[in-house]
Amino acid sequence: MRLNGAQILWECLVREGVDTVFGITGGAVLPIYHELPNYPIRHITMRHEQACAHAADGYARATGKVGVCLATSGPGATNLVTGIATAMMDSSPMVAITGQVATNALGTDAFQEVDITGITMPITKHNYLITDVADLALAVREAFHIASTGHPGPVLIDIAKDAQTAEIEFEYPDYVSLPGYKPHTRGNPRQIKQAADMINTAQRPLIIAGRGVLVAGAQQELCELATKAHIPVSTTLLGKSAIPETHPLCLGMGGMHGEAFANYALQQCDLIFAVGMRFDDRYTSAAGTFAPNAKIVHVDIDPAEIAKRIRVDLPIVGDAKNVLRQLLPLVEERDLADWLGQIDSWRAETRDRDALWQETDEVLPQYVVFNIWEATRGEALMVSDVGQNQMWEAQYYRHVRPGGLISSGGLGTMGFALPAAIGAAAGRPDCQVWVVVGDGGFQMTLQELATVMQERLPIKIAILNNGFLGMVRQWQEMFFQKNYSGSPLLGPDFAKLAEAYGIAAATIESKEGVAAAVKAAYDSDGPMVIDFRIEREHNVFPIVPVGHPIDQMIRRPKQTQP
Repeated sequence: MRLNGAQILWECLVREGVDTVFGITGGAVLPIYHELPNYPIRHITMRHEQACAHAADGYARATGKVGVCLATSGPGATNLVTGIATAMMDSSPMVAITGQVATNALGTDAFQEVDITGITMPITKHNYLITDVADLALAVREAFHIASTGHPGPVLIDIAKDAQTAEIEFEYPDYVSLPGYKPHTRGNPRQIKQAADMINTAQRPLIIAGRGVLVAGAQQELCELATKAHIPVSTTLLGKSAIPETHPLCLGMGGMHGEAFANYALQQCDLIFAVGMRFDDRYTSAAGTFAPNAKIVHVDIDPAEIAKRIRVDLPIVGDAKNVLRQLLPLVEERDLADWLGQIDSWRAETRDRDALWQETDEVLPQYVVFNIWEATRGEALMVSDVGQNQMWEAQYYRHVRPGGLISSGGLGTMGFALPAAIGAAAGRPDCQVWVVVGDGGFQMTLQELATVMQERLPIKIAILNNGFLGMVRQWQEMFFQKNYSGSPLLGPDFAKLAEAYGIAAATIESKEGVAAAVKAAYDSDGPMVIDFRIEREHNVFPIVPVGHPIDQMIRRPKQTQP
């Protein structure tokens, strides 16, 4: 059949299984939007292109499918950049589609022309500039393949306006052949046998699970390995829920703001089996001080991630699920009672958390998160923003649902949470979606409340409002002589603002109101915004100062509390 470029694009998206696109129209994509009503794809109109990219990212993380965002040329395209970089850093599969000026105007500084393929080259797995409609179908087919396989990530397709209107006989490519792109998914048998031998002889082994476990769907295999060999598991921020956080072998998150006992275990272990994580600086602190007594086995599907920051004794390139399945029969059942007993003694020193909020009448952020966890029983799809709120969510919400936390880890993008939650809620209407966000991050994308109402998405939004850029203020307090330069914030009455959008809202200024507000949101069929006025100068603990070993933490002044 003969189709124009815009029709070909939608036809290809339908055949790739796309059911939702997050976008904002504009001059350079008008031909594409003209054809949209003829295709069975839900279009969610966001209020800013950055939010389009974050929503596509949230959709991808919640569903495991490729998220798709669409924007016009020039500022529409450049507004996607932060969201694309966020997806790249966190291995989220996304296809970003942008319009471009007509081919004969390229390079002339035409109205709303920008070299978006040049701009995004460092932050995409691959990108395309389509000036000939004959190249479009294959580019879309390849883009989805590249975005979703190997180490997932974003791909951008920039389509010149004349390529959107030109016609050609349409043929959907049956397969993709990319000779230079062949992800290696199965581990080397010799290396896997060596890893099993190292696990079987270690006296203080420890597993670190990252987002790669969730991407590969390897949670069951990870739990089987940990249970069979009695190996404790620490996770990265984005690896949370790779093992249920109620599991007795789960140590929770390690690193800069991780569990104190997890950090002690990391520094005292004699073997680290790291799977689907990249040893980023927030987890390891100074590379030369990390796990000084441990041999390290590193499993990752991307060979570029192995030994990028940390020395590795045994590299294994492969998909986490495949590697764990290959490894499991070779691992022996172990009795590591002494090692687990040592960890339990460290854990006992730091677990008395309830006392923290029993000793004050202030609205403490930990108490808010704890109440959300109690109400949802750890089964909610949580979307956290960046800063103190992100760490409090990670510390006090015990994730049971696999993939139950969506957050910006690598790039640390403030304003991520609300639009990402829109994508998550659109992709997973069967899940209750909660947002945990600070007043600073919320004000960066709060215009998307209009999208929440327009699409009738029952998202619950908990604002931890302290009137500061909280993590910045904490660093200023602890390391910059309390010089609160640039961190105080004046915000609106968030409840009134939400109500202006037609969203139910509440303002909570006392501890007694926390549980009731959380229950009201949990029971509601619609969206709700809760403005929790938390203690203004409350800090996240523990914290590892930059450059210090991760077991040299600054702890909460009362040592019995984390």
